[in-house]
Amino acid sequence: MLGRVANTMFWMNRYIERAENYARFMDVNYNLSLELPPDESEQWKPLVVTTGDWEVYESLYGKVDKNKVIFFLGFDQNNPNSIYNCILNARENARAIRPEITKEVWEQINYLYFLVKDGLEKKRYNSKNLRSFFNEIKNGCQLLYGMFDTTLSRSDGWHFGKLGQVIERADKTSRVLDVKYHILLSSPKEVGSSLDLIQWAALLKSVSAYDMYRKKYGKLTAPTIAEFLILDKEFPRSMLACLVSAEKSLKRLSVSNEGFKNSAQKQIGLLKSQLEYSDINDIIEKGMHEYLDNFQRKLNAISAAIYESFFSIENISNY
Repeated sequence: MLGRVANTMFWMNRYIERAENYARFMDVNYNLSLELPPDESEQWKPLVVTTGDWEVYESLYGKVDKNKVIFFLGFDQNNPNSIYNCILNARENARAIRPEITKEVWEQINYLYFLVKDGLEKKRYNSKNLRSFFNEIKNGCQLLYGMFDTTLSRSDGWHFGKLGQVIERADKTSRVLDVKYHILLSSPKEVGSSLDLIQWAALLKSVSAYDMYRKKYGKLTAPTIAEFLILDKEFPRSMLACLVSAEKSLKRLSVSNEGFKNSAQKQIGLLKSQLEYSDINDIIEKGMHEYLDNFQRKLNAISAAIYESFFSIENISNY
């Protein structure tokens, strides 16, 4: 497969995963805001910080405002990571590799594009039924995941797409946990209160983890929630499960059954091993924020190594 095609497949899936994550975060946050005191800064700024877009938001709008945050993350054409722009970029990537994907995948990406285009034109960010829009995005992205998995052969293209998806997913899970963990534990007086439980439940729902967490642990506690989202091997959105999936695809792409063939494979193997042999109590003792920040830096380094190993000019050739 040509390096440019592989890169396009990789980013097409990253953009779709990013859009689906943003829709889920915003849906949960919007619902939570109806149950909590009307402190817009406390409720909506963390959402922008979680996505890593705070500096862009601040340069455009300055003050935190619920409606502006919703528009910024969902529809703003000046935000390169808005749901609108992510779907637009995914569609452009899909167009560039149309022969490599199936009719079903292409049509579903087109559906998502016209959904967000129509949403912007009809100003659905002002709608009282805004949650239905977020659900349409989530459901549309998840339907696309199913089409991608059930209509594409497990070729290099599929593995590059899966690699982009799970790296984006691991990044967003680490970010939402980092920000929420910091906020929820910053007010010791609230620990154990009904507000505390509502917020922890919202954290799990924001990464679609609530039902599986309750099935495994039952009671909501900070350490077990962190353990589930970081170290669980069976929950597909945990950081470790994402790395396991990414390593499998990299092993296939690198034609390597033992050891490693490139820097990306080496780095992801090291990071996965670190998580496999981590203990949640040690992580909390040494500092959750520091641990997650270090994880994000290493994940960024892995993304750079993937580019150098497969997508750089020197590697745009058949392999």
